[in-house]
Amino acid sequence: MRGGRKGRIQREVGSMAAPDQRGTYWFRSAEAADASRVAELVDAAYGHYVERIGMLPGPMTDDYAEVIRNRQVTVAEHHAAIVGIIVLAVTDEGFLVDNVAVHPGHRGTGLGRALLKFAEAEARRAGFDAISLSTHEQMTENLALYARIGYVEYDRRSQGAFSLVYLRKHLG
Repeated sequence: MRGGRKGRIQREVGSMAAPDQRGTYWFRSAEAADASRVAELVDAAYGHYVERIGMLPGPMTDDYAEVIRNRQVTVAEHHAAIVGIIVLAVTDEGFLVDNVAVHPGHRGTGLGRALLKFAEAEARRAGFDAISLSTHEQMTENLALYARIGYVEYDRRSQGAFSLVYLRKHLG
């Protein structure tokens, strides 16, 4: 979701492990020094969508130094390389996943799901009973993944030549 900022979620993550068949992913809060590596990861993760949607996806245009300052950004590391991120925020629409990205070399490992489970736990911890996100209507594999793990479409908003699909998951 590309909504306005209501406030940074105040919490340090600490190290957490998400096991994978290749070993372990370590989750930690992003630091200012990570901004360029996070931007590189996002470019790698979203690059294959550019031709399909005919433009840079929103996350590829973000200033990650600013994002790290103003949002809760958690990175997933594997052998000291940043291979995934999740950006969380609280906005007027509630608790949202602003961006989830996984390096192409780590797709299909369960890392994206682990990052989303982390986000759900953060939403619960912050007192929310739902979590939301949005994605481009042509990012069909994302829409399928979100549907499989319980996200339900609640809106489509035109952005001119395309629409963003808004999804929400109620947390039980």
